Amino acid sequence: MVQRIDVTGSGGVRLAAWEFREPATEGAPDPERPAVLLLHGLMGRAFHWAGTARWLAERHRVVALDQRGHGQSDRPAAGPYTREAFVADAEAVMEQLRLAPVTLIGHSMGALTAWQLAARHPDLVRALVICDMRASALGEASQQEWEEWFHRWPLPFPTQDAARRWFGEDDPRVERPDPGRGAFFAEVMHQAPDGWRPLFSRRQMLTARETWVHDAHWEELAQVRCPTLVVRGLDGELGRAEAQEMVRVLPAGQYAEIPDAGHYLHYDQPTAWRAVLEPFLDGVKSGP
Repeated sequence: MVQRIDVTGSGGVRLAAWEFREPATEGAPDPERPAVLLLHGLMGRAFHWAGTARWLAERHRVVALDQRGHGQSDRPAAGPYTREAFVADAEAVMEQLRLAPVTLIGHSMGALTAWQLAARHPDLVRALVICDMRASALGEASQQEWEEWFHRWPLPFPTQDAARRWFGEDDPRVERPDPGRGAFFAEVMHQAPDGWRPLFSRRQMLTARETWVHDAHWEELAQVRCPTLVVRGLDGELGRAEAQEMVRVLPAGQYAEIPDAGHYLHYDQPTAWRAVLEPFLDGVKSGP
């Protein structure tokens, strides 16, 4: 069972949150179940977490958020799409849905939002999972590459499957077929009058990325006090050396990597993803 809950984010932006429950737990949320908030990455949506949320809901209260500019949340033309706005939105969801203390699980940009929130409000966060997100600055060249890449998208796609094939096989950024990547992007396409287009504005995505791509985030990472799992795909964007340095910087960091997985590791290897995530969450639940 999935229930949509509208939440008011920073500056009055309407956010769509989605609570995943087992059929047997319909009704009011169980306060005894530890809460989990799932934060997708740039260009993502809450339903990218559906597979993870279904097994998490067996023992947790699980909420996934469509962040501003994404999914079915508002996409205000004037923004803001700042780090402060994304963090404040996540905090608003936690407050309005009474999730604290919560375990935050974030992928890519969502992981950065999660650790910035954990650093700023340690009393609200029980544990943290960082999924394939770098702490180092990427720089202007990276931002320019993204802008050029957006211009190469052959929009509109004639079908959703055509989008899946392009992002999974034909995109010049793909070195070898990547079904997980194709599935990820197919799920953020919607049918417009002229074909299939992204749910988000590419201009707004560049604006959101601009607010963090030039900066390193080591200082805030070091301020995270809760148990934290850093997970990388073996072929993902977060390198092993940087991931292990992130674990060293974290006061209570742990490390895991998933073979045969890229950046979208929860799509590429869902069984292996569960195998590293579940023991960590069990340890948090049974800890002091």
